[in-house]
Amino acid sequence: MPEIFTTTGQHFSCSEGQSLLDAVLIANIFIESPCGGNGKCGKCKVKITGNTIPEASDEDKACLSASDLADNFRLACTLYPDKEMTIQLPVQEKGHAILSEGYMPDFTPDIKINGESFGLAVDIGTTTVVVSLIDLQNGSELGTEAVINPQRNQGLDVLSRISYVQEHGQEGLRTLQSSIVSAIENMALKLCGENNIAHDTLLGISVSANTTMLHLLLGEDPLSLGVKPFKPVFTDGKCVKASELGMKHFANAHVMTLPLVSAYIGADIVAGAYICDMKNQKGNVLFIDIGTNGEMILASDGKLFACSCAAGPALEGMNISCGMRAANGAVESVHVEEDGSVRLQVIGNTQPKGICGSGILSAVRELLRVSLIAPNGRLAGKNFDNPYYSLCQERDGKTVIHLSPEIYITQGDIRQVQLAKGAILSGVTAMLDRADLKTDELDKVLVAGQFGAHLPAEDLIKCGLLPETLSPDRVKYVGNTSKTGAYIALLSMKARNDMEILAREINYIELAELNGYDRLLAKCMKFT
Repeated sequence: MPEIFTTTGQHFSCSEGQSLLDAVLIANIFIESPCGGNGKCGKCKVKITGNTIPEASDEDKACLSASDLADNFRLACTLYPDKEMTIQLPVQEKGHAILSEGYMPDFTPDIKINGESFGLAVDIGTTTVVVSLIDLQNGSELGTEAVINPQRNQGLDVLSRISYVQEHGQEGLRTLQSSIVSAIENMALKLCGENNIAHDTLLGISVSANTTMLHLLLGEDPLSLGVKPFKPVFTDGKCVKASELGMKHFANAHVMTLPLVSAYIGADIVAGAYICDMKNQKGNVLFIDIGTNGEMILASDGKLFACSCAAGPALEGMNISCGMRAANGAVESVHVEEDGSVRLQVIGNTQPKGICGSGILSAVRELLRVSLIAPNGRLAGKNFDNPYYSLCQERDGKTVIHLSPEIYITQGDIRQVQLAKGAILSGVTAMLDRADLKTDELDKVLVAGQFGAHLPAEDLIKCGLLPETLSPDRVKYVGNTSKTGAYIALLSMKARNDMEILAREINYIELAELNGYDRLLAKCMKFT
């Protein structure tokens, strides 16, 4: 059994036939693996620093640059150690800003409480988890904890996690369930400890999440969500004992999940529609939660239409050459000056280490403005008459655009943004078509969620994720409506019932089944 040492002093073993990535994750050391360890994203690269340097695999050669290969970087997911090895792990990102607040409508708590009791409002996102401790007597929020979803060790998106269950069976499902249950329980223990609250007084845990996250939390097989006809095992809200899910410290608590609509319109979107009162909105109003998936609801004349599109992880800083999450060192805004220099705004006011979702969108907007990106998404060819062409340089035989000596944009990065743009705009357009509306008839857009909050309205419109006819002042940010929905459902039986009714009134549109959708998607991918 080969021993693995890290340059920071960590030490663990790797079983025979086990990939280095799996061994690292079992040792509770995190490495980014957006593709779920399939050798496609290149994010799990480690540097081999000892005397034993393994040959580069075909996946290494496809994902890593010539300079990385020369510096002895290899992909952890395709490396199967057979002897002792010393590795240098990627630097862990710090300073993540996790959104925990959202718009709060007026409502009246109606649960009957005798004595001292508390509850949790929980939002399980694909990437982040937020838990708030609530006093059930008066509805006050006593504290909030937020962490990166530990399930990202098995993949950064829902399809990767569904694939993980498919590949590992019930053991894989138990792994994903126990990791999220443990995360919630540990955050709850910390909040109870900080507020001197006895564990037996925690009675209710209200959970909002997307459909896949709810299935994994409850231990339900998610495989039907990943294949046609994409049917969830359940759609109604559920109520189970916390102990049945493996929470040993909160035997008196019940876990209540909010209702969902379909495989890709989950409880988080139902919560958002309820919080924003979409059923009673005047005019034509779009609610959208932008992340790896773009989930949206259109309200028009009292009717609700919904769809979901695979935007990909680009807007979260993933699958981007220099991409990273919105943490310290991430470029979050880009401006190309008239003299050809580039001004970067960096989270934490530190030296740039990478570029996050808002940064890549801002960069594309600017590069379109100065004609270094063509409307079809192609990087500009040699054009020395363009005063900004000096930003273009060769890297590993291909043209890239340098924003700084360390941060650059590739043709592949632009294609990732185009995929996100095409997916989201095609979803908006398809729903407007279903409601017999034109893009200039859209009165308001409500943007929810962790990542949408960091994407400026001007960038969303100028890069074409939202219709160009929309003015930025019509875009409103409503924050973490998923957690707010869980909070209200914790305190109000009426709200829970209303959410169940609302979920049944939402008309889900399966984009892939629409006539001509492929042509619409291709059209929406073009920059204007």
